[in-house]
Amino acid sequence: MRQISRHRRPQGQAQRGQATRFWGRHAVLAALANPERTVKRIWGTREALGQLDLPPVIPISYAEVTDLARLVARDAPHQGLVIEVDPLEDIYLGDLLQQEVDADSKRPLIVLDQVTDPQNIGAVLRSAAAFDAAAIITQDRHSPPESGVIARSASGALEIVPWVRVVNLSRALEEIAEAQYWRIGLMGDTDTTLGSTLDGSRVALVLGSEGDGMRHNVMEHCDVLAKLPISPRMESLNISNAAAIALYAVATAKS
Repeated sequence: MRQISRHRRPQGQAQRGQATRFWGRHAVLAALANPERTVKRIWGTREALGQLDLPPVIPISYAEVTDLARLVARDAPHQGLVIEVDPLEDIYLGDLLQQEVDADSKRPLIVLDQVTDPQNIGAVLRSAAAFDAAAIITQDRHSPPESGVIARSASGALEIVPWVRVVNLSRALEEIAEAQYWRIGLMGDTDTTLGSTLDGSRVALVLGSEGDGMRHNVMEHCDVLAKLPISPRMESLNISNAAAIALYAVATAKS
């Protein structure tokens, strides 16, 4: 059995003990259904709470819609439900890679370099869940903590897709290579298309931020740089759209 090295990381910015609030029906129901998630309290309207089968250990507070609005971000669409949760436990990259190798899995990885917008992170998680990605991987210093905005944008996927945070993204890409993943950096300034790089190997898709793109050192840790076959009239795509299209390409190449 192939053993993969495990680079551990210190506690980061969104760890245990720092509770946050989620809102919206999908995010709340997914958190309640996740046995790994600690839900500390739930607020809701009588109508919304009446539709839930809640465990008796969770403190419940009935509230009016206007009261719920004060618990969340301004204009957040809470749909009558707000919960307070602890962040999920750390997931270590080496452990996840070992699980995928042991299972002989070909599920793709999504590596995000300096993608800091919470809505984009949430949308990428949602696409990752739709196309059965093994995980998304970000760097602690260049990614946001778990939040209600991410949970809402992810529409439940935050509870489904493992989110691995690492100290050093370049070192993480080296570890990913040890696990026999083909590391594909997505960018527009290349003649190579994504489809031409897919040969059935395990794939790690590396995407940079919309503004600055991938950092040079991260780019150097990719096996190949490829582009999506979009119209030349479009300079670029939103990061979450690019991730969704790339994941679709990987899924269809495997089938």
